[in-house]
This record gives sequence, C-alpha cells and structure tokens, in this order.
Amino acid sequence: MSFPRTLVFGDIHGGLRALEEVLRQLNPSESDEFIFLGDYVDGWSQAFETVEFLIDFGTRFNARFLRGNHDDLLLGWLRDNVEHPLWLRSGGSITKKSYEVITTQNRIRHIAFLESLEDYYLDNENRLFIHAGFTNLRGVQYEYFTKNYYWDRTLWETALSLDPRLTHTDALYPSRLRHYNEIFIGHTPVTRIGKQHPHRAANIWNVDTGAAFNGCLSVLEVSSKKLWQSKPVMSFYPGESGRNGEG
Repeated sequence: MSFPRTLVFGDIHGGLRALEEVLRQLNPSESDEFIFLGDYVDGWSQAFETVEFLIDFGTRFNARFLRGNHDDLLLGWLRDNVEHPLWLRSGGSITKKSYEVITTQNRIRHIAFLESLEDYYLDNENRLFIHAGFTNLRGVQYEYFTKNYYWDRTLWETALSLDPRLTHTDALYPSRLRHYNEIFIGHTPVTRIGKQHPHRAANIWNVDTGAAFNGCLSVLEVSSKKLWQSKPVMSFYPGESGRNGEG
C-alpha cells in the first residue's frame, strides 16, 4: 500500500529531460501532492516543451505551480512583448528560441498558465512553499512588495547567517522565520555554497540544486525528506551551456 506524498520540486529551468527522469524515479501516484517552486524556463533549450509538459501534468495530478522570477519575465514577453535586458542575459534568449514554434493557441494557453501561478502556498501543517522569500516581519501575507515572493534573497541569506544552535524560542531567532514550521524555497542554487543536495539552514529547506548550471534537478518529500535527483541536467543537453554561458 502506498501512502500519499507531498513532493517539492526545485527549479527546472527548461530541463525537461531531467524532469522526466526524476518523475520516472518517483513513479507518481494520483494520491501524491506535487509542489513546483517555480523557474520553469531560462536555461536549457526545452523551455516551451517544459511549460507544455507542466500544463498537461496539472490536468492529471494534484499539482501546485508557484511563480518564479523567470516565469514572470517570460509572461512579460509573451503577454506584453517586454524583452527585459536582464531576462535576455539570464537565459531568456534560449527561451525565446524555444518559443519559435509557438502558435496562437499555444500562446493563449501559456499566458493563462503563467498568470495562474501562485505566489506562495501555506499548507495545513504550517509549512510555507515559496520561490524566493519575503521581507515583512509579520509574515508572508503582509508583504508590501509582492515581487519579493519571487525575487528576494534576504530570507535565505538570513537563515544561512544564523548560529545553527538557535531555535524558535531564542530571542535572536528572526521574526520572519518564527511564523512557520518549515519553509521550502528555490531561487538561489545551493551549489553557490558548495552543496549538491537540498540544504537546510534554520527552518528553511532550499531545493534549488543548480539545475540551470552544472547541478541536478532535485525533488524532496517534505515529511520524510527522502530525496530524488536527476543526473546533472547539462548531461541531457550536450553542446549547450545552460545559464553557464549567460552574458
């Protein structure tokens, strides 16, 4: 008998082949809950195909899709024809190329998907899922600048800077972190601090293991912390550089 799992996915960045590999390992069940932390595009050459896959996946499974900063930049281009220079330098150029096959029907469907992405998800066990972070000391729902949900790095930097011996009850424990039992994020690859697996700092789990660069795609079961990982995503795309080659 299989028990329902809550599975949280790190940043995919157009690496559909890695996503397909890790899903084969998972053997998905209709009883599972799937939470995708955002950044589905900008990196490898299958951005369009990745979004197509996720749209279909959401019709067949209990899936939540959160908004990443790269997804918001893609929406700005698809819907409003805004080619932000930062986006083009940060994987947007390869995403634009993958979207050369788009039809009017595809465009309408992809815009609807990107507009439907959630800023964050708070489950019944007081676990927060968010792409990047928030800054309001009273909690995520009080955030003044909502783009922080998918751009902020200070939440993760704060957690990394803490003495690991501190707990929720210590006076020096940050107010932002006290509100939640656990927080699951992506956005800032843990490979930047020399880690290859999802890394915990304070009560934050960072699940971005550098799929856009030289790392793998990771999936974490939130209760047991069981981990599944693809091979390094770059191994699926020989001849490509991912975001390693960004300007």
